[in-house]
Amino acid sequence: MTPQPVNDALAVFQRSLRYTVRNPAWVAVGLIQPTLYLVFFGPLLLKLSQGPGFDHADSWSVFVPGLLVQQAMFSCIFVGIGILNERRAGVLDRMRVSPAHKTALLAGRVARDVVVLLVQASVLVLGAVAVGLRASLPGVLLAVLLVGVLAAGMSSLSYGLALRMGQEEAYSGVLNAVTLPVLLLSGILLPMSLAPTWLAWLSRINPLTHVVTAERHLFAGDLDSGRVLLGAGLAVLLVLVAGRFGIRAMQDTAR
Repeated sequence: MTPQPVNDALAVFQRSLRYTVRNPAWVAVGLIQPTLYLVFFGPLLLKLSQGPGFDHADSWSVFVPGLLVQQAMFSCIFVGIGILNERRAGVLDRMRVSPAHKTALLAGRVARDVVVLLVQASVLVLGAVAVGLRASLPGVLLAVLLVGVLAAGMSSLSYGLALRMGQEEAYSGVLNAVTLPVLLLSGILLPMSLAPTWLAWLSRINPLTHVVTAERHLFAGDLDSGRVLLGAGLAVLLVLVAGRFGIRAMQDTAR
């Protein structure tokens, strides 16, 4: 017999997914930016493939993993706006007074966000293969799985922040101020080995840098690399911490 919280999470997931299917524009928009980078920025890297930071493979195997992490960030970090709209419309309050488990209200939404991200990531990888990406198939599959874990953490964090802050303006302002520096310091577009010493040092204290590095090692086929374990461990830690934060926010704002 399936536990009640799992059934509740599945019901929330199905409802959220139906809404996404009926409004696919957000999924399509989420693919536009990485596709533009792939088409217009990727070819510029071809002449850099013999330089530092491109040790294990060609430029596409360095560039595409960064795009996957960027995809996870931009697809999931702003999903909290949706839950604020639901709260304003009274939908969230009706769900809270139902017998549904409070954890399921978050888990179902996060699962929907991860599924959408995995679809986007798969399309992005296939597009990259079409323009010249050649990478380890097991590594690519594991890299997509890892980016899904990262998406779960980002989504949980987004919902928690949105519920704590309560206003779209404040919520969006904080995320815009934090997201861009974190992404740039992670080396999503170019390896941070190209950076000056001070910038490389800042990058090393950014957890997202290690996830990007893990993705690149997976694409190169280095499945048992310590860098992969570090990046995966940090992604799992984000899920645990952000998940707890999101659940607490869901519970506290229900009182």
